[in-house]
Amino acid sequence: MSDGPGAPAQLLADPPPHLLAHVDRVGAALEGVGRLGVAFSGGVDSSVLLALALRILGRERVLAVTGVSPSLAARDRGRAHRVAEHLGARLLEVATHEGDREDYRRNGPDRCFFCKDELFSMISEELAREHLLDAVAYGENADDARRPDRPGAGAATQHRVLRPLADAGLGKAEVRELGRWLGVPTADAPASPCLASRIPHHSEVTPEKLGQVEQAEDAVLALGVRDVRVRHHGDIARIEVRPDDIATVLGARDELVAACRRLGFRHVTVDLAGLQSGVFTLEALGLRGGDR
Repeated sequence: MSDGPGAPAQLLADPPPHLLAHVDRVGAALEGVGRLGVAFSGGVDSSVLLALALRILGRERVLAVTGVSPSLAARDRGRAHRVAEHLGARLLEVATHEGDREDYRRNGPDRCFFCKDELFSMISEELAREHLLDAVAYGENADDARRPDRPGAGAATQHRVLRPLADAGLGKAEVRELGRWLGVPTADAPASPCLASRIPHHSEVTPEKLGQVEQAEDAVLALGVRDVRVRHHGDIARIEVRPDDIATVLGARDELVAACRRLGFRHVTVDLAGLQSGVFTLEALGLRGGDR
């Protein structure tokens, strides 16, 4: 295993053996890969995968690739650049056009498949040739692999995209622990799925709706709230935050109502159930979302 140029430097002097075992298992999942492209959002999973790839393969053999479209919030795009720079990774942006696909816009429970299919097609068909990539990997972890609301995994399978974290048996807790050891700045960051996840299934995804969601969430985050989803129900904005942040949101009621109405919403609500993960897809599958 090579630390390689650009590998993270913020490592514990004497890491616990179980962390080194995790690294070894991810290394085994990448065995035989010469040059790797990492589908990179800047979130915890893809950031830890990128940090591990840099450590195992070396900087010159790893390329981070971020798909840019209206479904990527500007705050997440900026985060991806900051994390890649922190890790010493080369980052390449590629414009994706999932919004041109009718199957994506119609927003069924399988929407994520078409988004990931677009991204993986761009990487495997164009960037792989240009940058001589032997393989592409993405940050699915072992917990994600067991969830029923991850249709994007099917696109990864079709494009033969590697999932080293899941193959190494690393769940979210192990990924976060590795991230802290590797000095990944997003190791403890909340999840940040794409903006389209805020639109109920079978309600069309449009750039206008995505823009409304992004700006409404920015207004909530400006209050110091760490995690938020603004669900788009036509002329209703339904704000989900963690239960201990509800009081903060209610305390800024007038400010948030004004901000959301400027964006085109007529009504603004706060969901007392708190923030829920994958709620629309889980409901479409006859299951309930749970607090993240």
